[in-house]
Amino acid sequence: MGASVAAADQQPVSSRPTGPGHNVPMVVFAVLGAVRAHDHAGRPLGLKGPRHREVLGRLLAADGSVVTVDQLIDDLWERPPANARGAVRTFVAALRRGLEPERPARSPSRLLVSSGNGAGYALVTDRATVDARRFTDAVTAARDAPPRQVADTLTRALGWWSGPPYAEFPEARWAEAERARLDEARLAAVELRAAAYLDLGRGGEVVGDLRAQVTERPWRERAWWLLALALYRDGRQGEALRVLREARAALTGRLGVDPGADLRALEVDVLRHAPGLRTVPAHGNGPLRDVTTAWYERAVAPGSRAGLRSTVDLLRTLAVTGGPGLVAARQQRLATILAAERTGDAELTARIIGGYDVPAIWSRSDDPGQARQVTDAAERALVRLDPETPDAIRARLLATIAIETRGTGRPRGRQAADEAERIARRLADPGLLLFALNGVFLHTFVRCGSAAGRDALGAEIAEVAARHGLTTYEILGRLILVQSRSAYGDLTAADAHAAAAERLADQHESPLVAVFTGWYRAMRAAVSGAAPGVVADGYRAAAGELPEAGMPGLTHGLLPLALLSARLRPGRPTPPEVDGDFGPYETWVRPLLLLARGDRAGARRLLRDVPDPPPDHLLEAGWCLLGQAGVLAGDRKVVTRARTALTPAAGQLAGAGSGVLTLGPVSRWLRSFDAS
Repeated sequence: MGASVAAADQQPVSSRPTGPGHNVPMVVFAVLGAVRAHDHAGRPLGLKGPRHREVLGRLLAADGSVVTVDQLIDDLWERPPANARGAVRTFVAALRRGLEPERPARSPSRLLVSSGNGAGYALVTDRATVDARRFTDAVTAARDAPPRQVADTLTRALGWWSGPPYAEFPEARWAEAERARLDEARLAAVELRAAAYLDLGRGGEVVGDLRAQVTERPWRERAWWLLALALYRDGRQGEALRVLREARAALTGRLGVDPGADLRALEVDVLRHAPGLRTVPAHGNGPLRDVTTAWYERAVAPGSRAGLRSTVDLLRTLAVTGGPGLVAARQQRLATILAAERTGDAELTARIIGGYDVPAIWSRSDDPGQARQVTDAAERALVRLDPETPDAIRARLLATIAIETRGTGRPRGRQAADEAERIARRLADPGLLLFALNGVFLHTFVRCGSAAGRDALGAEIAEVAARHGLTTYEILGRLILVQSRSAYGDLTAADAHAAAAERLADQHESPLVAVFTGWYRAMRAAVSGAAPGVVADGYRAAAGELPEAGMPGLTHGLLPLALLSARLRPGRPTPPEVDGDFGPYETWVRPLLLLARGDRAGARRLLRDVPDPPPDHLLEAGWCLLGQAGVLAGDRKVVTRARTALTPAAGQLAGAGSGVLTLGPVSRWLRSFDAS
């Protein structure tokens, strides 16, 4: 045993990649209650005795920092035994076996690693795998989120608590600071959630939580204020006043302090039934925004030119928030364009259309019907513009046409993108250039094997955006590079770009980035050769983020297609258990599903008239599906079509340029087609 422990101790923290996407085993940790660990499927991992769990808890409390062996000895024993150092190493060795049961003997741990000089240990974990870190992140995010999101998020997060943090070690000195920090976060979460429920008109549902809060922590003035307001809005004015008086007695009698201004003002308002008491926001930091909005509404008439211009600015900001914000922006965008057209001012209309320069990473439109209407409006505006109109305005209309025609195969889209790019380069306008290059990127899917071109585009977009501080486009460039590097199987570079995109997203509140990097990491497991079941679990986890993303163009049919890709092998029968709503991919999947059910004649009938896959991120995947169906159905014509289309991508991974799924090396599919 001593030899194996020594071998494992040679893995230095400083030489190991950390963070998401670096092939660290998927282990989920819990400290909000007893210290526990589970594998990706929710199965408990064996942690042996309490000393082993205490070492694990101590390392989790360190949040990725190295804890020295000497510190562990001091933390574990008041009077360390003579063999304390050896005992710590034994605990660590047992933990490594428990946390990574499939790790080959004597190979270095990828999860519980040693410091460079062997003097300590650290846990290499993602924040999302530790319940305490997920919880504090949720509380932080909730402070400025809309009430519905706060209520849902914090209800879920508070459910992660099963007892005091590190409950098995109530006397442990090392846990004191971390326990206090987490307790404070829990108290804040209860109050934030209660405020959100109040704003949703459901204050009566959190009265019990708030009563427990003020009983447990009578100095929490915010909890007293929320409890009284919840009672008042629930029609219980007398109880609200009694609670306010209880608060005064608790604060002055037990703590020797007077109630703050908010509590005093609330008592006066409750007594006189103040008109605004039922509508004043309980959650968020709204006064400055409310004042600004009020002045805006006084100064800017609805439907005016200034109002339309500022509306498109607001919609652009709203779109990058994702989820409901993106849906709302999409819904209001066309109405704003049509309102601008009604003014008869072609240049104003062009500015409204071209002002919505929201970066687009996915090559399938979320609303094809609206995309056609926006494209038509942009074409009308181009025709009506005065010849003296600045070229930059024309270029923005052209870039809009390019983006809104993505995935349709219409030559006009690429022509418009190229023209917009020429104008932008001539004008040396970085923002306009990035908008135009976004359009160019979305029209690079007309043939297989185009990853090199997208790689160059992604690099230029990221570099220009970083140089000029245009963060949303820098994120776009990084995500394009994740996709293009994935197409070549260059996971090291793809990991770096994914991590960079996530850092930018954290700094600038771009939650949709996590949707794409989450899918990338699920696909990464497939590229790395993980078992189909593991890959499928990763795809299902990634799909859990899609319903709230507000991107039906990405969402519809993606999970069933990804699950199929995880099990499909060149030349082999289609797994019969694969099924689902394949949405826009149904045409190219249906022949395989018929073959899986033994309906070879039906599959051949479909293949006679099946069209080419559309020019989008999953073009190569579509050709693999068609070629496979042709092989299994004995349709040589379809096989030849697929082989011809896929040949330019022979050195790439089929579908991996999407950054969301892959069917493996294109070369394997080509060999399968040749052998059929």
